[in-house]
Amino acid sequence: MTTRIDTRFAQLKREGRPAFVTFVMAGDPDLATSLQILEALPAAGADIIEIGMPFTDPMADGPAIQAAGLRALHAGATLHKTLDLVGDFRKHDDATPIVLMGYYNPIYIYGVDAFLADARKAGVDGLIIVDLPPEEDSELCLPAMKAGLNFIRLATPTTDEKRLPAVLANTSGFVYYVSITGITGSASADTAAVGDAVARIKRHTDLPVCVGFGIRTPEGARAIAAQADGAVVGSALIDALQNSLDADNRATKATVGAVADLVAALAAGVRGAKQAAE
Repeated sequence: MTTRIDTRFAQLKREGRPAFVTFVMAGDPDLATSLQILEALPAAGADIIEIGMPFTDPMADGPAIQAAGLRALHAGATLHKTLDLVGDFRKHDDATPIVLMGYYNPIYIYGVDAFLADARKAGVDGLIIVDLPPEEDSELCLPAMKAGLNFIRLATPTTDEKRLPAVLANTSGFVYYVSITGITGSASADTAAVGDAVARIKRHTDLPVCVGFGIRTPEGARAIAAQADGAVVGSALIDALQNSLDADNRATKATVGAVADLVAALAAGVRGAKQAAE
């Protein structure tokens, strides 16, 4: 089965350019504004959208994304409402790939079979579940693949040659390379090291490799995208959103535009990687 993710990467390959992947938190700062932000992302230049599933106890998220999750939860976000958000987005966009990113606990509580059925119905294309290693593939990865969803795995600077085959075994859609050893938003990516790591991963797989963590500027996005099949930006977008809120963490007239404007600038950087590589 070909997913929207597969279709999008095939399109980008024909165009000879890397992907720009954006991350936003479902329901941040509220569900209505979150939908407006999602709807603005493709026009601003997002090729693939990752949507965070709000969770109280994240492991890999830095302060910005943790705060986004808490704002969303305080505004009433749930996993059911996250899927409703995707469904609402799909009413006007049936092409942009959607990946849900987060942790297994909310899915476990929801029920794996029910979650996968509802996710497919809503229009979700892939999952990134940070705390499920390959040893636990029977929990969610294999059922997700059977349901027609891509299961996207994380590789890190500490994923060595012995571990990499296990990480890649049931991965589909793309490989997400975490460019730093640390939490999101905590450091800048080392372009040279990223290039070496992407080349090493590509010796083991034909899947696209997208790089995230530590990308905050158009220049940084361009430099990373020149080394990979795509660049992922999350914390910088969350910061732009947070900086637009009022004193009570409520959306203002500037909120949607603050995120969309930064996405447009970052997308221009990613697209500039094509010229930089030629």
